[in-house]
Amino acid sequence: MTTRPDSSWLVRSAPVAAAQADGRPVVALESTIIAHGMPWPQNVRTAREVEALIRDMGAEPATIAVMDGRIRIGLDDAELERLGRSDQVHKVSRRDLPFVLAQGGLGATTVAGTMICAALAGIEVFVTGGIGGVHRGALETFDISADLQELARTSVAVVCAGAKSILDIGLTLEYLETHGVPVIACGQDHFAAFYTRNSGHRADFRIDDAAEQARFIRSKWDLGLAGGVVLSVPVPEAAAMPQQEIDALTQQALAEARAQGVIGKAVTPFLLARLEALTGGRSLATNIALVKNNAAAGARLALALAGTLSRAS
Repeated sequence: MTTRPDSSWLVRSAPVAAAQADGRPVVALESTIIAHGMPWPQNVRTAREVEALIRDMGAEPATIAVMDGRIRIGLDDAELERLGRSDQVHKVSRRDLPFVLAQGGLGATTVAGTMICAALAGIEVFVTGGIGGVHRGALETFDISADLQELARTSVAVVCAGAKSILDIGLTLEYLETHGVPVIACGQDHFAAFYTRNSGHRADFRIDDAAEQARFIRSKWDLGLAGGVVLSVPVPEAAAMPQQEIDALTQQALAEARAQGVIGKAVTPFLLARLEALTGGRSLATNIALVKNNAAAGARLALALAGTLSRAS
């Protein structure tokens, strides 16, 4: 039985391979947001716009997915379209990755799944919308996202708009603290809450400058302290939703999920879709805005970690 990761499962796109060969920074992007987080065609259009934004800032984007028995590190336009249009896409976390690979299936990676694949590919920075966490009612259901355990073990910096507001954010932060995962806030003292800027909970540290963020992260890993770092970037003010409104609609969507027997990894896609419907599409616009904002922060961090921020700015 092998105990070392086998990178032969990886297939890098030509642009990603060239960037890594040249020592240019690469930013990983998840694919669940494409397959399960947004409807078509907004999902594919947003994915392309996010990739273009990262390239314009001097880094190379690498959207990660499982296709035809291989982990794809970087997707072309046709592969993005395939992922965004198909209704037969597995949601791939740590538990699911070997199954979907062995079956040759089509899989969209979650935060945990993308972290695993990014680390295998030697990518240090990963941009997502919001991390998973402890679900409301977890004291009875034990519904806790595998993202949190992955953050405790896999050394990738995760840039996000905090945790999704459908979660119990207080318990999510407690879990991260227990497992030694640092939570950095950028631009404010408080941890963000996806659709809203302020979760009501302070982050562990506030570091606004990308170069200082990079020094913090590099010092952690240089000390042999394995595991990820969460960089919380609040949604732009102009795109943020009123907290009272989103809280009320979240409670309504959660009640509907319980009534319909929606459980496990199906809960988050269900809630995101219901919030989009209940807000008349405004939550989707907020989601798109925060992902682009996170991508810019992730590109700056990747450049700083690569020691190229000053030369690129």
